[in-house]
Formats: sequence, structure tokens, C-alpha cells
Amino acid sequence: MLLAKTLRSSTFKLALFCILIFGAVVIALFSYVYSATTSYVLSRSDRAIEAECALLMAAYQNGGRSGLVATINKLAADKRFGDNVYLLADSGFVPVSGNLNSWPPALKSRTGWANFELKEGKPDVADRLQLRATVETLPDGFHLLVGKNVSELKQFAARIHVALLSVITFLFVLAAFASVAVTRRTVGRIEAINATSRAIMQSGPGERVPLRGTHDEWDQLSENLNSMLDRIEALMAEVKQVTDNVAHDLRTPLTRMRGRLEKACIGERNRDSDQVLIAETMADLDDVLRMFSSLTRISQIETSNRTAAFRTVDLVEVAEAVVELFDAAAETKDVRLEVTGERKILVIGDRDLLFDAVANLADNAIKHGRGGGQVSVEVTRVEDGAMIAVSDDGPGIPASERQFVFRRFYRLEHSRCTPGNGLGLSLVAAVARLHGGSVRLVDNAPGLKVELRFAQVENADENLQLLSDTAYPSVPA
Repeated sequence: MLLAKTLRSSTFKLALFCILIFGAVVIALFSYVYSATTSYVLSRSDRAIEAECALLMAAYQNGGRSGLVATINKLAADKRFGDNVYLLADSGFVPVSGNLNSWPPALKSRTGWANFELKEGKPDVADRLQLRATVETLPDGFHLLVGKNVSELKQFAARIHVALLSVITFLFVLAAFASVAVTRRTVGRIEAINATSRAIMQSGPGERVPLRGTHDEWDQLSENLNSMLDRIEALMAEVKQVTDNVAHDLRTPLTRMRGRLEKACIGERNRDSDQVLIAETMADLDDVLRMFSSLTRISQIETSNRTAAFRTVDLVEVAEAVVELFDAAAETKDVRLEVTGERKILVIGDRDLLFDAVANLADNAIKHGRGGGQVSVEVTRVEDGAMIAVSDDGPGIPASERQFVFRRFYRLEHSRCTPGNGLGLSLVAAVARLHGGSVRLVDNAPGLKVELRFAQVENADENLQLLSDTAYPSVPA
């Protein structure tokens, strides 16, 4: 099954295409080496033949035909020139001197360079020879043949042919084996991902792509896919949790409203009691509308690009506005609410969203803090930017639950009797992410301190213009 998929895969086809290109290059390279080598050996042989031919022609010019015959007999008798052939024939190609029995029939009508096969051979050689020679016609009509045995060159060429074919065959077999092995490994990893995908489609996102521990690019891809699946599973769990919490939180006010309306339906009409019922029902409806408004606002912050509303914002001014808004609520609980820190700290952001975030923190601090205690809104510079922190001296949040409080509708057990829907810190976290900041819960000993950190901008106006030009380039008129 896997082998069939391997042979049908595009990776294998691409590997075969690369093998063909590689084979063509190798064949061309070996052909060039073969051609260059044989040409070099043949050229050396030709130069040796030309030198001997020149020697014999010089002997003919100096000593005439008798001098030429004497030189031919001398060279033919020398064992150092055993691979050479010499033949002087008359005008009728009858041998006069030399080490060949007869004039080759194929050379009777031609002059210059020629390759021929000698069937009868030299007088002392019975095997068939491959010869290369040059033929000259002398002024007196006689014919001179000077040649050399090139049978070894033919054997050398044959060996090169065998070596070339062997190497090419080996390379093709090796390349085919390597391509099948590599493609099989690639298809195997892809099939593992496909199997995981099919399992997820059938049973849900609980499956994970297996890792082989090789730390290669396939393992990195598998790790990224598993991280993506973890994130998807977490988001699905969060959606389920939000859905369950919405259903739970809506059940109570809707049940109360239905109970009041049912009681009013079966009871006698009374203006005062009807007014009370209407007021209580409207209060419950306001709670439901506030819940949906908070959910919608968080979703808009998380999914929309709100940077178009970014301006230079003074965090100190935001903190003072929040303190002024909640001053009356703090007095009702006898809580001292104050602003501390720097006089002016500028950041780039959405002033309304920053105000909502700080207002949620201040509202939580007053609601859940100690009666008669103190709530402080502190604005300071830190190493990596600016920080606005809201602290109280109440019971705080246990360390084991701090990682959960930013979930939507999450509420501590001791806070369930306090008005609220558990969406405040979720909105704060969404605002922090939109502004590239962070939110952190720390002990205030006693109480809780919530820190919002942002990138501080000294020359905020210039950076705001740069951000605006980058995100929304102006169009010339």
C-alpha cells in the first residue's frame, strides 16, 4: 500500500525527473572524457606515424629508392618498432620491401590517412589487427605505406565503454534506490499527518501527529500542527465553557422574569405591585443586555482592527478620570480611592478602551476589596515602557486560580454573591493584547495588584504619525 503510494507520488516523479537530468549530465561528461582521451591517444599515434613517414621520405630524397628500401628493412627488423608496419610497393602494388605480405586492397585507390583491418596480418602475426596508416605516392610511381597497430587503442576504447555503461547503470540504480527511499520516507510522514487528520475528522481534535524524535523539518511541522491542534482544542473548550456559562447565567434572570410574569398573570391587577414587577424585570433585562454587550465588545476588540482610533493618550489623565468616576462608589463602602505616580506618561492607544480597562479594574477593586480599605491607581514608568496598576487590600485571588480569572464568566466562589458577570478581566486582557501590552496579577500583601504594562512612547506624536502612515497610507489628491 505504502509502496504503491510512493510510486504514484509527485515527489517520486520529481525524483525521477531529476535522475534523468543527472543521468544526461553524467553521460555527457563521460562521453567528453572518452572522446578527449581517445583523441589524445590517437593524435600521439598519428604524430609518431608522421615522424616515421618523414624519416623515410628523407631517406628516399637522399638515397633514392635503394636508400628507402634499406631504411625500411632496418626499421622492420628493429624490435622496438614491432607495432609499426612498413610497405613499399611498385606502381602495380606489388610489394618491394616491408613487413606486410601484400598491399591492403582497401587502400589501392586512396592516399592520406586511413584505418583498416589486416586479415592476413604481418608474417609473424596470425591475429587480426586494427591498423592506422598514411599512404604516399612517390615521384617514380611507387607507393609507400607507413602505419601503426592501434588494436590496443580499440581495446582501451572498449574498456572505457564497459566502464561507462557500468558506472551509468550503477548511478541510475543507486539514484532510483535513493529516490524510492526518500520518497517512501516523505510519503510515510505525509500519510501519518493524513491519518491524524482523518482521525480528527472522525472523533474530534484529540489526536496528535506522532513525532519520531529526529528533530528534522518533518518533526518541526508535526510540532507546529500539534500546537495548532492544542490551540484549536483550547478555543473549542473555551467556546463550550462560554456557552455553558451564558446558559447558566441567563437561566436565573430569565427564570425570575418568568416567575414574576406568571404571578402577575394569575393575580389581580395592582398599580403599585405592577410597577415593582416592571422595574425588577427591567433590571434583570438590563443585566442580560450588559452581559451581551460585554461579550460583543470583547469579541470586537479581539477580532477587529481598532488601531484606526489610536491616538496619543496620557495614562495619568485616564487614571484620574477613572478615580473621579468611581469616587462616589468608593465613598459608599468607605474606601479611599487615589491616584499615585508620575505627572504625565504618554502612550499610543485607544483612549476609550484604556479607560474601560482601568475602570473594570477599579470597579473590581472596590467591590471585592476590604470595606474601609484603600484602592490605589498607580501610573509609573518601567524599563520597557509604562505601567498602570490598580491595587487593593482585600482578600485577593489565590495563586492557583490566577490563570483562570481571565476566562469569560469565570468567578471565584467567594465572589458569586457579588453583582457581576465575570467578563471584566476578560475585557482587560483583550484591551492589553490589542495595545501590545500585558496584564499580570501579583500579591499586594494584603490584597491584589493588577498591572497593565504598555510600550511607552516619549515622542508619541511622531510615532503615531508613523503608525498611521504605515497602516493607512495617504492617497495624494
